[in-house]
Amino acid sequence: MFRALWTAASGMTAQQTNLDVISHNMANVNTVGFKKMRPTFEDLVYQTVRDPGAPTSPATRTPAGFQIGLGVYVADTYGIFTQGNIIQTGNTFDLAIQGDGFFKVVLPDGTIAYTRNGQFKLDANGRLVNTDGYPLDPEITIPPDTISVSIGPDGTVSVLRQGATNVEEVGRLELAKFINPAGLRRIGYNLFIQTDASGDPIIDNPGNQGLGTIMQGYLEASNVNIVEEMVNLIIAQRAFEFNTKAIIASDEMLGQVANLKR
Repeated sequence: MFRALWTAASGMTAQQTNLDVISHNMANVNTVGFKKMRPTFEDLVYQTVRDPGAPTSPATRTPAGFQIGLGVYVADTYGIFTQGNIIQTGNTFDLAIQGDGFFKVVLPDGTIAYTRNGQFKLDANGRLVNTDGYPLDPEITIPPDTISVSIGPDGTVSVLRQGATNVEEVGRLELAKFINPAGLRRIGYNLFIQTDASGDPIIDNPGNQGLGTIMQGYLEASNVNIVEEMVNLIIAQRAFEFNTKAIIASDEMLGQVANLKR
């Protein structure tokens, strides 16, 4: 019965973590470029009373054995990088990636971070930067006398300057993709960092090597499905409740044993 108490407690702990992940997904339902997460559950070690195939006589062996599981734990949380809905905004520097890939931005310490959030703006120097002021890599600078900006599906950034009759190319966006994007480390602010698990980035212009294309005036919404998350929330809540029932049942059985002498 004590084993049942700890086993059920592990189930409650795992479901609490599950609820934490679901809550995080639901909180980011309106976060541009957010990729939802899912926990992976694994069973804990087993107490082996009798090994499968143990001899029961000189000529026979047990067909199944006798093992008792000791509960569950959350092995990891992995990101699901399916495409989010593309929403039209009409803003010049709102960019969405249609397909695979990440934008590259430079952090203050020089580290390259990756994001699906295409909400870019101009800083005081005319550079394209994200909401936190981190510039794109490679850097794209818009001249101060620009009257219109055009960003093509292949990432080409062209401007029409005041008094000019022809557009001028001022740079080209690059995208990066990973063999295992779920291995990227999330650091908040819609940013990811490369790890050994993600592998090295494949960097090229949009449309090359399986990379997606750029859509100007659009943003990629979160890929969180609120209905799916609500269903997962109910399942997690019920699973937590079932484990509390197991603890209550174990406690009642212990109480019966304690009262045997009465």
